[in-house]
Amino acid sequence: MFSVDTYAPIDTPKQIAKDVWVIDGPIIGFQYAGLKLPFPTRMTIIRLQSGKLFVHSPIRLTEALKAEVDALGEVAYVIAPNTIHYAGVPDWQKAYPDAKAFCAPGVIKRAKSVGIAVAFDAELADTPESEWAGEIEQVLVRGSYLNEAVFFHSKSKTLILTDLIENFEAPKIKSPIWRFMVRLFGTMDPHGSTPRDMRLTFAGYKDSVRKAVLTMIDWNPDYVVLAHGRCYDTNAVAELERAFSWVLK
Repeated sequence: MFSVDTYAPIDTPKQIAKDVWVIDGPIIGFQYAGLKLPFPTRMTIIRLQSGKLFVHSPIRLTEALKAEVDALGEVAYVIAPNTIHYAGVPDWQKAYPDAKAFCAPGVIKRAKSVGIAVAFDAELADTPESEWAGEIEQVLVRGSYLNEAVFFHSKSKTLILTDLIENFEAPKIKSPIWRFMVRLFGTMDPHGSTPRDMRLTFAGYKDSVRKAVLTMIDWNPDYVVLAHGRCYDTNAVAELERAFSWVLK
């Protein structure tokens, strides 16, 4: 019923800045209101000064991808950044048993509720973990359903979001129905934003969300990585101000 093109080539690192790579993955089906909606997937890897790798929102791990990742450095930290993005973590933990796993608050409960067995070493908070402090900043955006940890790699001025902004490209969506739904959610490029239904999770949390967004803007990123859809590689701050206008008003 629904069909979406991937951001080919998939399952291979694409360098977007010094020591920063994105890896586009396959289309996944996200259960929503009885429908299985197609989402392109994307993870991010940052190589720290120590040579250790910070793996954000890991996608499926193939043998070929593992070989390419191993060539970048030592996988040391695996991140489940929000209460939706965690399903890829167990495979990476199996492949890298010495890596430490971190998750946004609520991930463990959410995973258990859908029958996914996954363990973490620590929950993320508003301040960077000691493992990457001084290189990656972070802020936690809290809601009633969605909690998302946002990261900023200072050296490359790269901001990493997960679901707080989605920016689907119409030419990649083959289904007219899904194209209509994406426009309805307010997540169609070039007007990507926080999905309108997801904004409800932040009712009662707007002051803290606004504060977090202003922190992101103050970081003055040059590049914004999104997990779903086209990333922002120009006018990044202006795109943040536009996409988050619903909470900055």
